[in-house]
Amino acid sequence: MENSSSIEVSERSVSRLMPKNRKPPSQTWKAFLNNHVKDLVSIDFFTVPTATFRVMFVLVVLAHYRRRVIHFNVTEHPTAMWTGRQIIEAFPDDTAPRYLLRDRDKVYGCDFRERVRGMSIAEVPTAPASPWQRAYVERLIGSIRRDCLDHVIVLGEKHLRRILKSYLDYYHRSRTHLALGKDAPEPRVVQPPELGVWWSCRRSAVSIIDTSGEWHSHRVRFGR
Repeated sequence: MENSSSIEVSERSVSRLMPKNRKPPSQTWKAFLNNHVKDLVSIDFFTVPTATFRVMFVLVVLAHYRRRVIHFNVTEHPTAMWTGRQIIEAFPDDTAPRYLLRDRDKVYGCDFRERVRGMSIAEVPTAPASPWQRAYVERLIGSIRRDCLDHVIVLGEKHLRRILKSYLDYYHRSRTHLALGKDAPEPRVVQPPELGVWWSCRRSAVSIIDTSGEWHSHRVRFGR
């Protein structure tokens, strides 16, 4: 009886069929944000036009934990050196966070990266054209625009600083967040109903900012 002819199998076929040791999956972006919420800070710029057609750049530094605005500043000409100096002002002494979340804007240049590295902060640049990866700071900027800047005419840099300072006082003490259990960034003591005065109205509070930059809240009652 003749022996059957041998079958030649290539190394590539064998390696393709052999079982592979799969690496454990890396954590998702949402898991990374949740796991390091107490160590994460986001920074971002947004622009504000003035009555004289100048464009102001506002930098905000937001701590993910309790959604607190650690620092903000206004400039007409942002540079990497100026931005790096803001990080030092935002985190004096030993208060620097572990991670700094930012986009890939060119304003975060060599001077900025050197200052951040010197503070032992790990930068986490987000993917290009992916604002959803910086959702917390994007929501903050949206709130500032909708609640405040869309309703005023900014006269200049000093006027803008006053408006933002007044709004952020309101934001920290009174503006509630669903993620915080409908609490404000600065925790408030829950007052029992029997210690307060209860009354109803058909409309919610109306917020007004006058030309001096002061934030006012008025309750207006409509109907009978």
